[in-house]
Amino acid sequence: MSEAALGVILAGGRSSRYGAPKALARIGGERLVDRVRRALASVVDAIIVSANDPALAAAIGLPWQADELADAGGLAGIHAGLGVAAAQGRRGILAVACDMPFLSPSLLAELAVPWPADVVIPESDGRRGVEPMCAFYGVACRAAIEAAVARDDRRMIAFHDAVRVRRLPLEDVRRHGDPGLLFMNVNTPADAATAERVIATLA
Repeated sequence: MSEAALGVILAGGRSSRYGAPKALARIGGERLVDRVRRALASVVDAIIVSANDPALAAAIGLPWQADELADAGGLAGIHAGLGVAAAQGRRGILAVACDMPFLSPSLLAELAVPWPADVVIPESDGRRGVEPMCAFYGVACRAAIEAAVARDDRRMIAFHDAVRVRRLPLEDVRRHGDPGLLFMNVNTPADAATAERVIATLA
């Protein structure tokens, strides 16, 4: 089995709050998905998109994989990506949401370190306390996700009790930047405007 993780950009959502495919929204003159892709490409040697819209996948321009699990949200995207990783003989995936414009390559590199764990997930100040849409998932998670969905538990952390989880402490996350910025999601046009203002201050 290869120690290399497969990069997976999660773009299977409906973007209903944004009103258009947010992966293609431009922030700082660059598509959101391309900002995410650039951060991932510094860490992994191959990237795919988890998507359910062939037109969106074609517009993104990366190999893609549709969900196999119905109505399972982000879990389905992780599950789909893990299927590709397993078929390629990889140990797992480095999964990130398509709408995080300020991902840190150094944080992604730390998540991708081959720890003796099936999930490597960063802590945050968010409501969950962790960021499941920016994490490493080993191939052992695929069966655990299937079991969680079978019992009708579709929470992003529903399967964690069945696998080995390593949490990256918040103080370690802060070494890579402000967690509020690192894990910012662009869910609405107002979020996009906020991200534009942030980029202007960083320029």
